[in-house]
Amino acid sequence: MLKSLGKRTFLYGMLQRSRVRKAVRTWSPHDHEMAGFYSQFVPAGGICFDVGANVGNRVKVFLKLGAKVVAIEPQRECQKVLASLFSAKAGFTLVPKAVGAEEGSAEIAIADVSTVSSMSQEWIEKVQSTGKFGEVQWSKKRVVPVTTLDRLIATHGVPDFIKIDVEGYEYQVIKGLSQPVKSLSLEFTPEFLDSTLECIEHLARLGDIRVNYALGETMALSSKEWLSVPEGNRILEAFRDRQDVFGDVYVRFEPKTLSYQ
Repeated sequence: MLKSLGKRTFLYGMLQRSRVRKAVRTWSPHDHEMAGFYSQFVPAGGICFDVGANVGNRVKVFLKLGAKVVAIEPQRECQKVLASLFSAKAGFTLVPKAVGAEEGSAEIAIADVSTVSSMSQEWIEKVQSTGKFGEVQWSKKRVVPVTTLDRLIATHGVPDFIKIDVEGYEYQVIKGLSQPVKSLSLEFTPEFLDSTLECIEHLARLGDIRVNYALGETMALSSKEWLSVPEGNRILEAFRDRQDVFGDVYVRFEPKTLSYQ
């Protein structure tokens, strides 16, 4: 109880933000591994959208690869960290909004741990029921402005890669995209698998796609070959309701689909 109360104090918050900034400023062996992995999606001089950028642990990797990075983040505390770390760097743009199916505003539930704040109450209820994140509480709510992927593309250009990590709100994000892009990633959790499959279905309507996946924080695609939608869905279905699994789905649009090239 005392530990829980301590985490709500002002001094604890300052200490945590200081540690976060130090960690993001430091280039670690894992960062080097991530750079090697993401280099297959993010070319030097390309454009990368980081949807749900949090405090920028991927932003620094994308910038290191020489990309122009548009970091979209709705949490004020994370926006401050992003601004302090990257605002002076060439090629970095911060969009202090959430991303959804249409422009406007929506409510976000702020968690004790910022990486699991979510705009999906259904997702929160699912992970609470399984105990996936232990004693994490979603104790605060805020209304935040919402933009769409289509609007971001109109403003910043067509991205080479979109990283989407929004804790159960992925389908709403994907519904705001009406054109193919080269590639993107979606975080998935087995207890919310139907949402992931809906994302893939929407993307398949936009063009010819192939899918792959990576489990946990491993910086490696699990399949040697890019898979058709039915093949990918079969693999994902095998993870349904498994509490020991999470990861990211990667989607690549086939070149013939990319009419803007």
